This record gives sequence, C-alpha cells and structure tokens, in this order.
Amino acid sequence: MTQPRQFVIEADGGSRGNPGPAGYGAVVIDPVTGETLAEAAEYIGVATNNVAEYKGLIAGLKAAKALVPDASADGALQVRVRMDSKLVVEQMSGRWKIKHPDMKPLAAEAARILPASAVTYEWIPREKNKHADRLANEAMDAGKRGKQWEPSASTASLDTPRSPAASALPPVSGPPGDAAAGAAKARAALASRPAAASPAAPQVGWGAAPDLGAPATFVLLRHGETALTPEKRFSGSGGGDPELSAAGRHQAECIARSLADRGTVEEIVSSPLRRCRETAAAVAARLGLEVRIEEGLRETDFGAWEGLTFAEVRERYGADLDAWLASAKVAPTGGGESFAEVARRVSATRDRLTTRYAGRTVLLVTHVTPIKTLVRLALGAPPEAMFRMELSAASVSAVAYYADGNASVRLLNDTSHLR
Repeated sequence: MTQPRQFVIEADGGSRGNPGPAGYGAVVIDPVTGETLAEAAEYIGVATNNVAEYKGLIAGLKAAKALVPDASADGALQVRVRMDSKLVVEQMSGRWKIKHPDMKPLAAEAARILPASAVTYEWIPREKNKHADRLANEAMDAGKRGKQWEPSASTASLDTPRSPAASALPPVSGPPGDAAAGAAKARAALASRPAAASPAAPQVGWGAAPDLGAPATFVLLRHGETALTPEKRFSGSGGGDPELSAAGRHQAECIARSLADRGTVEEIVSSPLRRCRETAAAVAARLGLEVRIEEGLRETDFGAWEGLTFAEVRERYGADLDAWLASAKVAPTGGGESFAEVARRVSATRDRLTTRYAGRTVLLVTHVTPIKTLVRLALGAPPEAMFRMELSAASVSAVAYYADGNASVRLLNDTSHLR
C-alpha cells in the first residue's frame, strides 16, 4: 500500500494595528529532513490579525496541495498544520464554534482544500513559528514599500536545511524513506511550476479582480438613525442638521465593530452633515483612521419638504410631488435640488475620489440619495430606479471602480451587522 505524502505546514499572519497593514506567511516542510519545500507570503492591505492568520493557513494548504498531484484523494497526503493562533487551531479542529460571520467563509475555504482526514492542527508558541512569522513580516515590509513579496526576499531556499530544532520535527507517520522520496518529488514539482502559479490566498471582502487590476472600492455606508428616520421624514441638507439618536449611535457602533473585524477599509470619507460625521467618527475610532470631509457627499436639498413626511408633502404640495416623481429634472418645492442635479454633483465627486483612491478600499459615509445615485450609475439604470431601491439606516453597499471605466456593484443594503 502506498504511504501518504507527509508535510508540515507552518503558517502565520499579522497586522500592524489590528486592523492595520497586514500580511501572512506560510511554509511547507519535509517533516523528516526539515527542508523547506514551498513558501508563500503576501501583503494583503489593511486587515485584522485573524484575517491574516486564516489567509496564511489557506495559502499553506494550497501550497501543500500543489506539491502532490493527487492530493485531494483520500490517503494521498497527510498534513500537520502548526500555528501560534489558538483561535484558528481550535476553530479548524472543531473544538471552538466559529461565531464571527467573516471567519466562517475563511474556515470553510480552508476546509475545502484537502480532505478533513488529511489535516491535523497543532498549536505552537510564537517562538517556534519564526519562519512563517518572518515571511509575514517580509510581506508587510514589501507592502509598505509598494511592492509584492517575492521568494528571493527570503533567506530560505529549497536546498537549504532548516535549523537543527526544525529538522528534529518528528515524522507525521510512515517510514522515513517514503517521506524523503516524497520530498524529492515535491521539490521537483515545485521547481517545474511557473512563478505565477505560486499559491496565494483569495482576497476576502471587497477584493480586486486580478485581470482588471485593483479597483477603487467604495464601501457605501448610510448614516445611523436620527429622530426623523423612523418617522420617514424628508431629511436633506436644506433643513436642520439632526444628530444621531440613541438607536443611531448603537447602529454606528455595530457597523464599526463589523468593519474592524472585516479589516478591509483603508480610508474614511464623510458627508459634512452631522449624522454622517458622527457615524464616521465611531468607525474611525475603531479603525484608527482619520475622517476626510467631502461636500459632494451631502444629501439632497429637499427645499420646503424638509422635515415633512411623504403624506404631508402629498397633502400640501401634491402637484409638485407628482412632477418630482415623474422627472429627475424637477426639484422639490421651494428651490431644492433635482435628482439630475444631485447626479451631476455625485458623479463629479465619484470621479475625484476614484482618482484619489485608485486601488484602495474607502468607506464613504453618506446618505440615501448619493448612495442610490452611485449604485444607479454603476448599473447604468434609469433615474426611476432610485425609487426601486431599499436603503436602510446604517446599511452597507459597495461598488468597485476599475481603471477601464467599468464599475461592479458588489453589495446593496446589507444590514447583517445590526442583527
């Protein structure tokens, strides 16, 4: 009976700020000789430690799978994963429940790479995970310089034995001869692969499409509730400037926690209105970022309708309301802004921000009309589509803008963080 190939994977991930600039490292090791068979590392932008650690695990498992052609077959491969993340080890071992919604897809991705029977997990102290930790830091350092990590940056190579302590790892199982033969074949397979095939973890959250380059991704956050929100009153930029209610402040904290756990937001830009600035401040406090104010993200000026319900506007200004609903070029009573005017303002703002934040993920804290306008324009939908979108308080939507002028709507009206 053919003995399974045996590898040890050591993986790590880190974030300088949690969330902050983050990267991962993973290494595949021959458990008999201690030789390095494959390395993987990547700078992943702003992320949390947990996201980076899971990405390191995924990259390590993919690297091991790439070394064995029939790795997915039962009994073909046996891997021992060693990590200093107690969270990842316990969750992947099935002893801890995975509660966080952003961790579940990462764990599921890792579990799909190899058969469950082929992988075991072991916690090790950080000082015994120095190789993967070094790779993660190299990746973060490369990212800081605006470059990608490359294997040449590492002092390890396929022909360089690891330290005596690393070489003393006990075999996973099976006779040493089979493990050594497997290691030799693994090195040959690795050497024959093109550099572009180096394993890397997939982008999580609002990631880039590699064939189009990194987009400017706008995470569109509607502000939390004010006293006017539950009463469905027109609340634009032409009336008062209400603050967040107690419910709105709670919503802002919920989304702040969610975005901190997701770890993808790199910049925050807010409407100048108070309800947005307060929502943005809650997120900024969690992420350790500053808030830039952008006048173009303010809400529509609803003129004489400010503070009124739809029914009250219908009663007082019925003909004006009908005309407004029928044409994007008609402004509310009393000199407010038409949707066409708002679209021109928002489009100009979009163009400035996509140029400024090319390749970055930016949180835009704004209002119903600007968000619906950005989504409508991205879809190429007509103005009447504005009335066919639901946009809840403190909801999240997302649009990615590519250098070729194309846009991709990634998300609309997500309120899962409020449940």
